[in-house]
Amino acid sequence: MTISAGERLPEGQLMRVGDAGPEPVSVEALTKGRKVALFGVPGAFTPTCSSAHLPSFMQNADAIRAKGVDEIVCLSVNDAWVMDAWGQSSGAADAGISMLADPSGDLTVAMGLDFSVPAIGFTNRARRFAAIVEDGTVTWISEEEEAGTCNLTAGNTLLENL
Repeated sequence: MTISAGERLPEGQLMRVGDAGPEPVSVEALTKGRKVALFGVPGAFTPTCSSAHLPSFMQNADAIRAKGVDEIVCLSVNDAWVMDAWGQSSGAADAGISMLADPSGDLTVAMGLDFSVPAIGFTNRARRFAAIVEDGTVTWISEEEEAGTCNLTAGNTLLENL
């Protein structure tokens, strides 16, 4: 079952590259007492994710933060190094977007936002979504209805719902 507004994010751990290499980020530490804009993408460096979804949050980052968001997080079922490289090459890191990996897809599956297409190497990947999370509770969430589109989950759509 897909997580919905009013529900708490499941406990879990994401990963990022820190000064000493990959380091864990607990969902609780990320969200406790904070307002977080969280968006999930099927894969780093994939076409719609790179040309539309991530850029929409980069373009709206300052306005999103101005509405009281403490952190903007891009989540993908990739490894921490891939997310770090994507953040650096896309300019997302410079825009202050936190690029977090869900390496095995455990959190994505627990949220009910996973899909798999084994023929192209996608297992437990995140469906395209965007959410506002306040103190660990989802207050707004949207998911794309069609593959390859980024309208219902774009940065400007999330901004309109803050």
